[in-house]
Amino acid sequence: MVMVQSPHTVSGDFDLTMDELRVVARYVVRHAEDVLPVFEQAVPGDPRPRAAIDAAWVFVNGAARTKLQRVASLDAHRAARAAPSEAARLAARSAGDAASAAYTHPLAQAGQVGHILRACASAARIGEMEAGGDPAVGAALLERSRQRATPVLVDVLCRYPPAADGGSRVARLMSALDRSLRRGADRPPAPTAASGPETRGKERTP
Repeated sequence: MVMVQSPHTVSGDFDLTMDELRVVARYVVRHAEDVLPVFEQAVPGDPRPRAAIDAAWVFVNGAARTKLQRVASLDAHRAARAAPSEAARLAARSAGDAASAAYTHPLAQAGQVGHILRACASAARIGEMEAGGDPAVGAALLERSRQRATPVLVDVLCRYPPAADGGSRVARLMSALDRSLRRGADRPPAPTAASGPETRGKERTP
């Protein structure tokens, strides 16, 4: 029997719907947009990370995922490699992650967690660096990321194995956020805004 996959569902080790992928992309792009000015101040003539964020919002707001997101993501990651500082590099990479979130794979691999949480950890790391390396700032930004996570986002995250602790500060921040969100999944969720399609710029808090 030939199995025909729904255009609204991506199958692998488990299924992800397009609506769930939009929740993931929304979560990532909000963090990437927060730190985009860090890149644009360092490299004011490079439009690639902003273009990646624009491409992410196109998908979040209901369009099909297309070559637009793939190409914009690759371009933003190239911009990251050429960035003059760690903070600018992380900001550009976060924009690339936002565009590629539409293509998060439904594979039970810990590495896939980076598509969901790496931009959050990068934003926290940028905050630390801008505060002279203060880890309390990173912790506060991770708490903001925890509060931003909807029940749907956490449900998707919990389909993957936990993120592994890594050697970099970003990897450690990502692992800490991953553990916090999974612990929270065992408690009744607080009321959240609806997770349907969103107009860009509408949601900016907490």
